[in-house]
Amino acid sequence: MTYSITARCPDTGMLGIGLATCLPAGGRVARFIEPGVGVVASQARLLAAHGTRVLDAMRDGATPGQALTASLALDEGAEHRQVGVVAADGTTAVHTGGLCVPYAGHMVGDGFTVQANMMLAPGVPEAMAGAFEAAAGAHLADRLLAALDAAEALGGDIRGRQCAAVHVRNAEATGDLLVDVVVDVRVDDDPEPLVPLRGLVSTALGFAAGSRAGDLLQAGDLRAAQEEYGEALARAGGDPQVPFWHAVELAAAGHVTEAAGAWADLAARSGTGQWAELLARMVATGLVDPAVADVLTGGKPPSGP
Repeated sequence: MTYSITARCPDTGMLGIGLATCLPAGGRVARFIEPGVGVVASQARLLAAHGTRVLDAMRDGATPGQALTASLALDEGAEHRQVGVVAADGTTAVHTGGLCVPYAGHMVGDGFTVQANMMLAPGVPEAMAGAFEAAAGAHLADRLLAALDAAEALGGDIRGRQCAAVHVRNAEATGDLLVDVVVDVRVDDDPEPLVPLRGLVSTALGFAAGSRAGDLLQAGDLRAAQEEYGEALARAGGDPQVPFWHAVELAAAGHVTEAAGAWADLAARSGTGQWAELLARMVATGLVDPAVADVLTGGKPPSGP
């Protein structure tokens, strides 16, 4: 990759990576991340073995510095590589080989590393680090995006721009990827990849907030669930699934007034005809209690969009 940031959120323990380059679909191969272990970016003349070797070593107890040093010792092309490492405890290590294409360099901060090569102008690592630190307190995915934006503001890749990606995982693995993976989005081929990437990140975070709202409803915390639902609407309100699923979960929990409000949100965004039809089909297959559907539709059959 051309520029990237690896980071740990100090508040949640989430691990993440943001990256961009002028190469189609580059985001599919450059990031290595494992909850409870760490995150690795391999770039310049990318060597995937650095990602796997460093994570394997850290899983066995090595520090990022020890793991990276050992991996680089096996690489005859180390002077052409860049590697950034952040462990699950926030410790870091980074390498920029002396033969990386200028402008090239890296920065290390509290729980993060930034690395860049083949930049149009100098100063990109410093700008990325500054933007990431200035966004402290925001969601890790938003902070990663801020760093990527800062790189582009200085011109980014000397070849231009084509792809970008953001990947964030929760602090600990549960074995359920729907829980463990918070954000995993990429734009593979676009003249301005950070623009659609930001929308994808927002949608992903919206659905994550919607999922948290459902968990909070099951735990009996309506107030917190409604706050998360508000976040979900703000992030992904253009997707009608957000109010649909929240309405169903509210009705199932017995919160009739709030369920009606979410159903009204759905109506305002896309109409309710096809969603009422889906609800009826879910009742027929035993996924939803008939009483839930009655709360939302008043017992009326679907009547079109």
